[in-house]
Amino acid sequence: MSKIYLVGGSVRDRLLNLPVTDRDWVVVGATPDELLSLGYQQVGKDFPVFLHPVTKEEYALARTERKSGKGYTGFICDFNKTITLEQDLIRRDLTINAIAMDENGNIVDPYHGVEDLNHKLLRHVSPAFREDPLRILRVARFAARYAHLGFTIAQETQDLMVEMVEEGEVNSLTPERVWKETEKALATQNPQIYFEVLKQCGALSILFTPLTLSEANLAALKQSAIITDELVVRFAVLCAKMPTRQSVEALCSHIKAPNNFSKTAIMVQQNINRVVCADKLTAQQLNDLFNSIDVWRNPAHLNQLIAAGQAYAISKEFTQARYLKDAYKIASSVNVQNIIADGFAGKFIQVELQKRRIEALLNWI
Repeated sequence: MSKIYLVGGSVRDRLLNLPVTDRDWVVVGATPDELLSLGYQQVGKDFPVFLHPVTKEEYALARTERKSGKGYTGFICDFNKTITLEQDLIRRDLTINAIAMDENGNIVDPYHGVEDLNHKLLRHVSPAFREDPLRILRVARFAARYAHLGFTIAQETQDLMVEMVEEGEVNSLTPERVWKETEKALATQNPQIYFEVLKQCGALSILFTPLTLSEANLAALKQSAIITDELVVRFAVLCAKMPTRQSVEALCSHIKAPNNFSKTAIMVQQNINRVVCADKLTAQQLNDLFNSIDVWRNPAHLNQLIAAGQAYAISKEFTQARYLKDAYKIASSVNVQNIIADGFAGKFIQVELQKRRIEALLNWI
């Protein structure tokens, strides 16, 4: 007789009184054919994961995994019907993710995950943790996700992560997997914690070459999560103080950051210093700034740049924000139709437009 358990994040977040978005289930004592006969759909050939015929939620057969190579892909999976729930849970990353709940709401917690939830600890379940380097990124992401609740990483887990990095395990991670975890981390309330954890265990310099982090960087990244929900801006804040455009391009290439993230990061790195001292810029310099971020076609660029500047501002009163918005309003009030009506044509329209924008800014200043 098979038994079904709710597992992982949905149990963890329920116990933390947090909203539960996805529910994952483990089926103990069943075979693929039995689930298929009940109308479940199998997804993926290697892993015994099935979609429920009605809810479309994921149901996985209880399984064990045995390391068969380097990195996070070299595993042999066994999902025969004698595999127990405890055997399935022990292969999970953290004790707080290795808690199950049966159909009657009873908690099954063989690895003391509830205790670690109460002590706000992120602790690995077993030595098998070291077999999958992606777990280093997951721990860093959970540290960022639950930092506002006071969670920290258990010392033995931190030590294990350092060992794994020293043994070269993280070198096998693909940029795509690194980016996926990083994007999720950027969406947390404390994205800076993710990068701090990776720095502490030595993974940052390997996975995010040529990024180096300072206290100012981390403080600005934390601030950016308060200022904006735009992940492209949060990422740009991380890159803002890199020394050159080329270094930002090298980082984005190394981690295969999506195009919109790369473009925003370069725009911010190139212009952040001008934003911070916006009220000291001449009319010509203000106009050059607006041209360089292509604000005329993409007004959102100015807001993104201002948000990044605000993240680095020491004072909470970031007066440059209002100043730049007012300056943009003045410059954009110059009407191209008037220039054409005055007899300008061809390339001279653009020249006159720039001239009149600078004059308007000069009068305003």
